[in-house]
Amino acid sequence: MPHSRPALGMEWLPSDWCPSVVVIDIDGTITDDKKHLSTAAVQAIRRLEDAGVPVVLATGNVRPVTYGLWRFLGLSAPMCCENGGVIWHPSWEEPLLRASADEAKEAAEWLATQVEGVDPYGIATNRWRESEWCLFPDEPLEAISESIAQSEWSHLSVVRTGFAIHLMEPHLSKGEGLRVLFERMGWSIEEALCVGDAPNDLPMFELLHWSVAVGGAFDVVAQAANVVSPYPHGETFPPLVDAILERAMGDNR
Repeated sequence: MPHSRPALGMEWLPSDWCPSVVVIDIDGTITDDKKHLSTAAVQAIRRLEDAGVPVVLATGNVRPVTYGLWRFLGLSAPMCCENGGVIWHPSWEEPLLRASADEAKEAAEWLATQVEGVDPYGIATNRWRESEWCLFPDEPLEAISESIAQSEWSHLSVVRTGFAIHLMEPHLSKGEGLRVLFERMGWSIEEALCVGDAPNDLPMFELLHWSVAVGGAFDVVAQAANVVSPYPHGETFPPLVDAILERAMGDNR
């Protein structure tokens, strides 16, 4: 897709196309850098669901946190949690776990003996992690990456987002998790739009048909997006949802 950097009065969508599924990141996308949820984003997302457009939460966050947000937003679609490591819908008997957190946790414990300042317990949500392990975002990324590369856990990926450093199996990504989710739901990736802000969103940008980077996104994410929002974080959603619903109404006339 062609890359664009629109100004106000911009075109949010490609011509003659409207998404039937919208995939959104959570942290840094519908929240700000203090993890405060955008009420404007909440209201806009509810408008999508009310119009019959399912919204998928695709996040590095854990299943309990994601479910809480899913429940209070009134969403209907399955969730893609822990960077594609956990796929789940509350109606399913079991979550689909695509990896185990055990190796990543062991690697974090070993890192604490090798790299000064690494806290192996990591961020608070590790107590619920099922497929990966997360260190604090301000820990020394370069030293961590170099140490992992020379260790028995060299197969693990090390990915920094704005809120954590993720240690995870190499096959895990939002893109691959969403591929599994879309296949299970019978959805087409050609009919999906996604919104994100951080490097762990890049695989879903590559997979899905159209991508939007919120204002304040990492530079590498803005460069990869089809559209860069002039509005920060959750403030992206009211005008984006307006554009989607206006296009959908036009297509149904």
